Amino acid sequence: MKLVFCGTPRFAVPTLEALLAAGHDIPLVVTQPDRPVGRTQQLAAPPVKQAALAAGLAVTQLEKIRNNDEFRAQLTAIAPDAIIVVAYGRIIPPWMLALPRLGCINLHASLLPKYRGAAPIQWAVAEGETVTGNTTMLLEEGLDTGPILLQEELAIAPDQTAADLFDVLSVSGAPLVVRTLAGLDAGTIMPRPQDHARATLAPILTRDEGRMDFSARTAKQLSDRWRGFQPWPGAFTSLNGKKLIVHRLAVAARSAAAQPGSVLVDNGRMLVACAQSTWLELIEVQLEGKKRMPAADFLHGFQIRTGAQLG
Repeated sequence: MKLVFCGTPRFAVPTLEALLAAGHDIPLVVTQPDRPVGRTQQLAAPPVKQAALAAGLAVTQLEKIRNNDEFRAQLTAIAPDAIIVVAYGRIIPPWMLALPRLGCINLHASLLPKYRGAAPIQWAVAEGETVTGNTTMLLEEGLDTGPILLQEELAIAPDQTAADLFDVLSVSGAPLVVRTLAGLDAGTIMPRPQDHARATLAPILTRDEGRMDFSARTAKQLSDRWRGFQPWPGAFTSLNGKKLIVHRLAVAARSAAAQPGSVLVDNGRMLVACAQSTWLELIEVQLEGKKRMPAADFLHGFQIRTGAQLG
């Protein structure tokens, strides 16, 4: 089939490569413009652009597509059988949704209708889900509301972070898109509407999501949020008015009532009380302006004692 591919980050690259390996013709790849990155703020090409150029594909990078007459004429001339959208990061306008005969097919990293939105992987982990997966769907004007084509479940291991799941879902989603295309073309896949009453949202993350609320959340809930918010915004609290980043933590096998946020020093271990008499062990931390270090070194170096208060 003749396809146009829209995608930007590393998550979308395996799907692009799988479509090429399946023999599809991709005359155009659409991705976002190069962006400044890092401390030097040097322009860097999106991973999809890098992969497309390596494969000898034509690439276009547009700030706006909704009212772009030149881009519309370009796609109309291509007359694609389908437009594949994987983590493109732009809303697909109605004229583009209506263009291909098989529609605009999206790979979404959740089991829709759960976790619609910009951060489905992060929120599934942060909410303590044990199962997630990929969904292929037909795009429509609503936010991830289109008919479902195929779904594939994937277990979330207790120690997996969102960063771990990104790679797994990215790779497993690629063949799902290939199968979806084949099934749509053969008429063996029938789109089925989502149950909108079961929908949950996965909004874009903010820095404040990483703030640890020991009064409102149990140790398990805080641990899940730490896993879900890797690599950003992570997990942090405050100590004596300074930000304390928690790089590694674990739920402690302890149950005792204490003021949430209070520290217990136990043989070089740093435990903190959470809601419902649960406890977290902070394994590796970093005080604002200092280097990251094991909790034992932190306790010794900064003379932290039982009864210190976090948050």
